[in-house]
Amino acid sequence: MSKALSKNLHVAKVNKKDEFYTQLTDIEKELKHYKPHFKNKIVLCNCDDPSISNFFKFFALNFNELGLKKLITTCYKNQNHDLFSKHTNEKAIYIEYDGSINGDTQPTAKEIGIKELKGDGDFRSEECIDLIKKSDIVVTNPPFSLFREYIDQLIRFDKKFLILGHQGAIGYKETFPHIQNKKVWLGVNNGGTKWFKVNKDYDIATESRKKIVDGEKYFSMGNVVWYTNLKIKKREEDLILFKKYSKSEYITYDNYDAIEVPRVAEIPFDYNGVMGVPITFLDKHNPDQFEIIGLSQKHGFGLLSHKTYEDFWEVRPDGTKTGSSGKKTNGNPVVKGVEKGNYFINSNGDKVRSLYTRIFIKNLRI
Repeated sequence: MSKALSKNLHVAKVNKKDEFYTQLTDIEKELKHYKPHFKNKIVLCNCDDPSISNFFKFFALNFNELGLKKLITTCYKNQNHDLFSKHTNEKAIYIEYDGSINGDTQPTAKEIGIKELKGDGDFRSEECIDLIKKSDIVVTNPPFSLFREYIDQLIRFDKKFLILGHQGAIGYKETFPHIQNKKVWLGVNNGGTKWFKVNKDYDIATESRKKIVDGEKYFSMGNVVWYTNLKIKKREEDLILFKKYSKSEYITYDNYDAIEVPRVAEIPFDYNGVMGVPITFLDKHNPDQFEIIGLSQKHGFGLLSHKTYEDFWEVRPDGTKTGSSGKKTNGNPVVKGVEKGNYFINSNGDKVRSLYTRIFIKNLRI
């Protein structure tokens, strides 16, 4: 097999794995909070096959209600344009709709007019970048495997956007510094599980994460959130705090100058130092209430670990070693002592636990 063919097959496989089609109900639930932002704006959905994309369907159906100036959608050439007899997956296509088609129902892409792109429809291509430049707001579900490049491009071109992505993308160097600097934040509906339509041959190993509705296959994904830089009312609401700080209850990290707060509901109302909280905190973040100091990570963002664990080894609850060194905990928030699960120990018998990623915050109201 030639290198070129091998590369093309790999790209096709990756693209196929990235084809998650967002349900219209999820789009409607989120977009209703942003209506004033769309008046007289050009909206771009640049990862959307207009034959099946619910982003296209939503904006085409609500074009006049939102007061849009124009709707543009593009899609990759390897996607299936099932509704168009003259188009195949050998061509990338796009549409531009200006609201000129009258009627009480949603205009179809075929009625609007289908245009062919010269390239493959990749959002990084020159002709697709030109469409980004002429748009005001980008709204879509981009390929999760290319999220770093996707959000980086939006920020470089100073675009307003509302996009879906994994919760884990919060920690990307292309994302977190902008969250910390109040340039990007989470949208409204970020909790629970979202069901995405996938290709019929998409492999889903876990039965509980699969369902078939009217012959269509759906895949459930938790930890998928909305990322945006559009103003929302939710971001102005204070997180109500109930717990009082006590030194005996809140552990100080062994490697960070901050206390451990394992759940957002347990953030103390009277503590004026730095606190480590789960990344789910961002769903409740009001920048006027809390300052984001940093993120616990290998290289850190704003608050660096002052201790490493080079001479530690991971140990199972039964006392046997796993073979992993303490180096993998470097940058993670670490506390002394053992409660449950695996832990780390050195030759002196010192025991520490490595925790999940934490966002470091400080209460601005104290």
